[in-house]
Amino acid sequence: MMTAISFILGVMPLVFASGAGAMSRQIIGITVFGGMLMATAVGILFIPALYLHIQRLREWTKNRKQDVDESL
Repeated sequence: MMTAISFILGVMPLVFASGAGAMSRQIIGITVFGGMLMATAVGILFIPALYLHIQRLREWTKNRKQDVDESL
């Protein structure tokens, strides 16, 4: 996470570029900044939530199989 934050902060000069060629640097900077921000958010929020749902599904299927085996 520290690497992602330092990379995002390192791209900030491109986002706020001025002078000759500033428009192309700003476009690249905004794109990279947004992409890294989204990738970091997905890595921090979405992946653990997905893992939690998969774990609950595995436990649910395991318990369901045990219930079926006990009823037979």
